[in-house]
Amino acid sequence: MTAGTGSDVAGARAELAALCARGPVWTPDPLSDFGSPASVRRSAVLVLFGVLDSVPAATAHPAVARDLDVLLTRRSALIGHHPGQVSFPGGGIDPGDADERAAALREAVEETGLDPAGVEILGTLPPLPVVVSNNLVTPVPAWWTSPSPVAATDPAETVDVFRVPVADLVDPARRCTTVLTRGGRTYRGPAFEAGGVLVWGFTAFVLDRMLDALGWAVPWDEGRTVPAPV
Repeated sequence: MTAGTGSDVAGARAELAALCARGPVWTPDPLSDFGSPASVRRSAVLVLFGVLDSVPAATAHPAVARDLDVLLTRRSALIGHHPGQVSFPGGGIDPGDADERAAALREAVEETGLDPAGVEILGTLPPLPVVVSNNLVTPVPAWWTSPSPVAATDPAETVDVFRVPVADLVDPARRCTTVLTRGGRTYRGPAFEAGGVLVWGFTAFVLDRMLDALGWAVPWDEGRTVPAPV
């Protein structure tokens, strides 16, 4: 990406749309880690960008508008899968959903109360496996054309809904690597320190890949590690 083309909100929306339109932006991960690929649950998440409030990013970035945000939620500590983690709104694809896009938007409405009329779906990105919960998840980038009030609608599932400035996410000082040891294996993955919370796991993988594919990422110290908060 040419430096500065995403430095205004209109440019950012155009780049996100182009990312979805150009075909697979990364190679889909293999399903070999699933014990039974045939039983994998298919899910979708809404990766919703836009000007979500009037508070700009604390960090300046030449290629990202300071008022560009992405919507995130924090899962209940009592939920069965990924308790307490920061995530995109989303969930399983139901039989009544037309496709991944419809599922992601429906789940986002159910979790945050947003008005779907103000959301423009831009496309889909290659699905990624979440082996620990037996899910194959499709990211669905979207643009918030007309922001509406949002809040956690079901405390048993979601306890917080908030925005994070994208320019803060690409700040190298806020990036790190999480380390998780489970079942005798050690897992390492990208993470972001934003809004007083740690964004890690699947959500951080999607953000990391999208920032790279958009050309918005800058080098950061992958050797700076923090333990996964589990």
